Amino acid sequence: MSSPLIRASLVSLPLAVVSVSQAADSKPTVLPKVQVEATVEEGYRTETAQSAKTDTPLRDVPQSISVITRQTLDDLNTQNIGEAMQYVPGVSMAQGEGNRETPVIRGNSTTGDFFLDGMRDDVQYYRDLYNVQQVEVLKGPNGALFGRGGVGGLINRVSKQPVFDPVRSVSLQLGSFENRRITADFGQALTDSIAFRINGVYEDSESYRDDVTLERYGINPTVTFRAGDRTTVTAGVEYFHDERTADRGVSSFLGRPLETRRGEFFGDPDQSPVEATVRMANLLVEHRFSDDVVLRNRTRYSDYDKFYQNVFAGAVNTTPVGGNPAGTLVSLVAYNNATQRENFFNQTDLNFTLTTGAVTHKLLAGIELGRQDTENFRNTGYFDTVAPGTTSIQVPVGDPRTTLPVSFRQSATDADNDGTAKIAAVYLHDEIALSPQFLLVAGFRYDSFEVDFTNRRTGTDFSSDDDLFSPRLALVYKPIENVSAYASYSLTYQPRAGDQLSSLSATNSSLDPEEFVNYEVGVKWDAKPDLAVTVALFELERRKVAVTDPDDATRLILVDGQRNRGIELGVAGQVTDRWSVIAAGAYQDGEITSNQSATVQKGAQLAHLPKTTFSLWNRYDVSSTWGVGLGVVYKDEVFAAIENLTTPASNVKLPGYTRVDGAVFYTPNARWRAQLNVENLFDKHYFQYAHSNNNITPGSPLAARLTVTASF
Repeated sequence: MSSPLIRASLVSLPLAVVSVSQAADSKPTVLPKVQVEATVEEGYRTETAQSAKTDTPLRDVPQSISVITRQTLDDLNTQNIGEAMQYVPGVSMAQGEGNRETPVIRGNSTTGDFFLDGMRDDVQYYRDLYNVQQVEVLKGPNGALFGRGGVGGLINRVSKQPVFDPVRSVSLQLGSFENRRITADFGQALTDSIAFRINGVYEDSESYRDDVTLERYGINPTVTFRAGDRTTVTAGVEYFHDERTADRGVSSFLGRPLETRRGEFFGDPDQSPVEATVRMANLLVEHRFSDDVVLRNRTRYSDYDKFYQNVFAGAVNTTPVGGNPAGTLVSLVAYNNATQRENFFNQTDLNFTLTTGAVTHKLLAGIELGRQDTENFRNTGYFDTVAPGTTSIQVPVGDPRTTLPVSFRQSATDADNDGTAKIAAVYLHDEIALSPQFLLVAGFRYDSFEVDFTNRRTGTDFSSDDDLFSPRLALVYKPIENVSAYASYSLTYQPRAGDQLSSLSATNSSLDPEEFVNYEVGVKWDAKPDLAVTVALFELERRKVAVTDPDDATRLILVDGQRNRGIELGVAGQVTDRWSVIAAGAYQDGEITSNQSATVQKGAQLAHLPKTTFSLWNRYDVSSTWGVGLGVVYKDEVFAAIENLTTPASNVKLPGYTRVDGAVFYTPNARWRAQLNVENLFDKHYFQYAHSNNNITPGSPLAARLTVTASF
């Protein structure tokens, strides 16, 4: 750590803790018994978000935050991030090449802005929600709290924690396409001061897509120890393994996805495996000096191994080839990729409240230290039995499978990289209650972000050293207690190493990071104690995009890159004692704001960004035993890649669609419950999402899942 600010902060924060502690202890204080049980929210609405890093009610946080509670996840039978995002305004999903989750948040796709309990979990893989209490989505740049990335927003999973009341449940699920899944959740107190919890999952399923399979399993034991009334220590480990088939969907022709049978696989599923293994160890120490002063320290070590290989579709012939008419042949290509990463992070937060005259300050001071070591290796696939060195073959669109052997080896451009990122950061936030009606929020985070990068294939080294200052400023106005209106500004950065720390090169390593600036106004209304309504208008700008200099092809220049303007609407909670809802709507207009290449021109629409989205899920409890659910998901048409204004005929659009889902709930007693979820009730034929013009995933036909849960 070369930064004097970091060194000074490392010294000053413990001193601040001591001084605040002494101030807190300078007068007799009767402390309530510390409740270490994890907060369990029932219903579709929650009061707070862990990722806000304070206990401020969501109503008074000047930012668009969506929280999907455990009850919502269960009612929707949600098992992964992509399914959870269907009811989040301003968020859609891209395909992720069949090997990872790729949310698109306010027009910005990401594979690295994932957090678990507020700490980075940024390798590309499919996350399961078996051990998750709630999923939080923070929209807009979040650099002031979380540092680099988070350019359109971020997703934080809050894990289930030990509780001192018994938790014992097992869920068995069977469904369409050989869906088989079991989860378990056990926990209880061992003594007055020790409690444990263990969550587990096993799934072995197939798919509506031909020969596409999934097997995953995970276990997550956690223990909490009360060291007196003031201090708690929670330690846990997780092992998670996911194996599946990389399915990149179908190609396109004449601007639209190919209208094939929904299960038709393009390529070779037998040579398209994906395997991800995650090992984590977590430690949380919390000490309460008083009701107003709390110190938390989190430490996490994570080890990731990820491998994927795919034989998949390229373009369809647009002109006749060897007597085959246009639109009858599709190219197939192949490659594989391996990533190994070790993350080590330590994060300290100090929350305290001070009163100066008539003004109250709710303060957060924090330090984060981290190191990320990454190795990445890629091979190109060769169809050598066709001809030595062949990297692409053509097969009939009507029979797009191949069983030809593929050999994998490095080409002259394939990755063989080794990189280390070092992070040292301090952050400070102040929520200033100027009066009962006005709240001023100001804060910043300073990051020293260093990356050392080696291209082992060429034997070249690159490095970057960025000092990132990420501010946040907002004003909240509360005309009445249950309504808050706000205006906010925030800024974050994306260093040139990228969200996977693998993008440094000789041409970009010395460039300034990209900048993302968000302007937002919104209103949050607690229509009832258990029903929240939110509206937000935003403008998100992307600046300092690196493009080739039109006057000198050997150098890069920085230009303002894109802008997205939109409005979001969210509703979550109970309309009546029997009727629960979650709704999300958004209108977004995103475009390129400067010419960036021959095909990416000013005015082009962004990829994977539908202008209009709307979703509404309702659960109505007919009685204490029976309930029904009905959901509608609407998504406007969307470009599969950035709009090409130079050659409009090359653009591919996925048509918009409306899908209807349903559910039936049966709870005969406190020990047993069952639910039947049906996706795509009317068997709508649609295309779910894309990675590019030639990687487009058909949506699932009508599919059902029956889940039975026993509690004891």
